[in-house]
Amino acid sequence: MNNAKMWLVVPPAVGVPVFLGAVAVGSFAVHVAVLSNTSWVSDFLSGQPLGTGDEMAAAAVAPNAEAAQASYALDLDAGGRELTVILPDGTMARAVLQTDEVMAQASAPPLIASD
Repeated sequence: MNNAKMWLVVPPAVGVPVFLGAVAVGSFAVHVAVLSNTSWVSDFLSGQPLGTGDEMAAAAVAPNAEAAQASYALDLDAGGRELTVILPDGTMARAVLQTDEVMAQASAPPLIASD
C-alpha cells in the first residue's frame, strides 16, 4: 500500500466511512443522471416496450406536425447538387450541396521502415 502514511493523519475510523460515503454519493448521482436523461431505462423498469417513452415525447413536442410533401434534387455543372424542398405550408426551401475541394493528395503510400 503506497499511501499507508495517510492513516497517520486521518484515522481509519473516519477515513473509511468518508471514502465509502463518497462512493455511495457518486453512484447515486450517476444513477439519477441516467434515469433523468434517458427514456429507455424507465421503459425497461416499468415493463413497457423500449421506445414508448420516445414516441410519447415526440407526440408531446409536435402533436400535429406534418412532413415535407416533396423534394427535388438537381445536379449542378460545378459538381454540386441543388435541393428544393416543398414544406407542408407551401413554402419552398433551397439548399446547394457542394463537394469538398481536395487540397492535397498522396501520390504514393508512405514508406514503412523495418529493422
